[in-house]
Amino acid sequence: MDLFSRTWAALRAAVADLSDEDLGRPSGCTGWLVRDLVCHLIVDAQDVLITLATPSDREPTRDELTYWDVSETPPTGDDPLDALTVRLAAAYEDPGLLKFHLDDVGSAAGRAALLADPAGRIGTRDEVLTVGDFLSAYVLEWTLHHLDLIAHLPGAKLPPAEGLLRSREMLERIAGGTFPSSLPDADALLIGTGRRAPTGAEQAELGDLASRVPLYLG
Repeated sequence: MDLFSRTWAALRAAVADLSDEDLGRPSGCTGWLVRDLVCHLIVDAQDVLITLATPSDREPTRDELTYWDVSETPPTGDDPLDALTVRLAAAYEDPGLLKFHLDDVGSAAGRAALLADPAGRIGTRDEVLTVGDFLSAYVLEWTLHHLDLIAHLPGAKLPPAEGLLRSREMLERIAGGTFPSSLPDADALLIGTGRRAPTGAEQAELGDLASRVPLYLG
């Protein structure tokens, strides 16, 4: 839960530092500008709040790894929900309002996470997880989207090192293989989730894992 808080706080701080010009740059998400990604983060924060307020007495059906629906097909940006996000983001005529909304809802989501019982059971998407597993899954979400946010912002700070390492470990467990130690955590995540193609040398170093990645998490 502490790692959830640190990665989420770092991502929100990165958004707070964005200029109006930055919001109009491409993001690392196919078809989305940075402002569209920020709008998606607002929806993510709402999801955290709703899920933490949805207790369940059923046995868990998923954990921090099986929370993800894994696909071998890359996103096209044509999904109706993706298009809705773009329209919602454009409706914020004042970029400052978009950043304010994320800070407002995001801060509430962060506080709710700190107050939640890690062993408690919660429901989302017709599945049940413990609070701890749900928030752990979101460490990967925050870290990947932090990388998406800064994809075309030269000089921007990377996500927290501990979040990168933890996300790499989770992605390796999902993929069933280990990235070469020569590959930095951020690059392992970018390559492993199809956010960038490996170089020839990196492809060779991936070994057996090359046939299992990239994986697209939804």
